[in-house]
Amino acid sequence: MKRLSPFNKKGITLIELLVALVVSAITIAGIYRLFISQGKAYTVQDQVVEVQQNIRMAMEVLSRDLRMTGFDDDRTDNSTYPDGTPNPKIVTVPTAIVTPVQDSDITINYEYFDRNVNPGQRRHTVRFWRDGATLKRRLAVDSVDDPEEIILENVDALIFTYGVDANNDGIMDDQNGNGLIDDNDWLTGAGVGTAKVIAVRAMLTARSDQTHPDAAKMVSPRTLVSAVTLRNLCLR
Repeated sequence: MKRLSPFNKKGITLIELLVALVVSAITIAGIYRLFISQGKAYTVQDQVVEVQQNIRMAMEVLSRDLRMTGFDDDRTDNSTYPDGTPNPKIVTVPTAIVTPVQDSDITINYEYFDRNVNPGQRRHTVRFWRDGATLKRRLAVDSVDDPEEIILENVDALIFTYGVDANNDGIMDDQNGNGLIDDNDWLTGAGVGTAKVIAVRAMLTARSDQTHPDAAKMVSPRTLVSAVTLRNLCLR
């Protein structure tokens, strides 16, 4: 009977073990690199979505106030509410829109009905401006300032331009006479002069949060342009 030597048992050699370890290390490294790249892609996409949502929300706040520019119920009589409560005319809206030389600053005025006070008419003066990399809003009710609000951060640019109706035909003027309303027909605040403003175009550019290195390198600034017709001024 043949006796087997314990030294002839089958197994793996040191070389085979080293080869297996090298292959495993390469596989794990590949999986890790894939995980890292997917993580970066997710971060970048998340930052893109965030900056787009933020800039849309800021533009919605801005457009909401612009649509109210110049609103005045024009009532001069001392009428009453349906319950007989006196409702005197106490609100006088001054210049509907202020067009400063600085194109990143605008102030608008309109009348607002507040059901929580009596009489309910209030004069709202709203200012939007860029303070460094921040878009700010301040509301003054009957000349009393509320605290300023931060509407958007990481702002690269805020530019207001104006459409005017110099001949009072109710239509925005075609400044270059080409039969189209294009970029060349919008004036800066300094170029408005005494012309009647009937539209405002806001161009807002913002970027993602720069604290994340991947977002800072890979996410480009986003720009949103919105043109608002001042309906309360067009009808006058």
